[in-house]
Amino acid sequence: MPLEFSPEATEYLIRSLVVLAAAAVGYWLALRLGSRWVSRSEERGLETAARAATLWLMIRRVVAIVLAVLTILVVFAVWGFSLTPFVAVGTVVGAAIGFGAQDLVKDLIAGFFILVEDQFRIGDTVSIAETNGTVEDIQLRVTVLRDHEGNVHYVPNGQIKVASNFTSDFAQPVIDIAVSYQTDVDRALEVMRDELERLAGAPEWADSIRGEVEILGVTELEESGVILRGRITTAAPMRWMVRREALRRLKNRFDAEGIVIPFPQLTVHRAD
Repeated sequence: MPLEFSPEATEYLIRSLVVLAAAAVGYWLALRLGSRWVSRSEERGLETAARAATLWLMIRRVVAIVLAVLTILVVFAVWGFSLTPFVAVGTVVGAAIGFGAQDLVKDLIAGFFILVEDQFRIGDTVSIAETNGTVEDIQLRVTVLRDHEGNVHYVPNGQIKVASNFTSDFAQPVIDIAVSYQTDVDRALEVMRDELERLAGAPEWADSIRGEVEILGVTELEESGVILRGRITTAAPMRWMVRREALRRLKNRFDAEGIVIPFPQLTVHRAD
């Protein structure tokens, strides 16, 4: 037997479908506008595009939640349900959040300011709440990190007191290398400068290294050797690769020049 609706119920059903369709169209338009904004941001550079993509991810979630709540309330109103109980429930929930879920509110507010202040973005390598990793997602309540071993960490935004961003604009990796006390330090520093300048001038590293190589000199006199220090300005994401390549080249160059890189030693004197 076919299902029959009264004229009044049919009218309510049609109105509900119109509301749902309007909500779907509104969400679709929001997605189109957001995607266009992100696409235009890409024309202004990678940094602007990364920030726009991170902000849009958060905005899209908020828009979806707001549209869903409004749609449900409007559909209930179309069918003649009283919204008073929902208002009362909302008041109770608000009071519960205010008194019993202060950490949740703190996380939400902290997440908002992380985005507004552009502290870090998706794809950045950061250290937050004693956790290091690459930012995979910034949600309303948590920031999702993946560390170098592939582990995923969910850090509540409210626990982020200090955020260290390792991939913002540029980096200056410090290159420390030890030589023995018998080494001519001035000659070793010249060899170090020459090798680091060769690295900076190599075509395959030209896009990663910026500015001049700095030789900072002797920084420490340790038990087994003298510590020489240099510094290179690099593109932020390349800091670790450049440092590893610099150390590899210096080791090979010092070996070729006969400059001894010391290792921990213990001298024992025996009294006969």
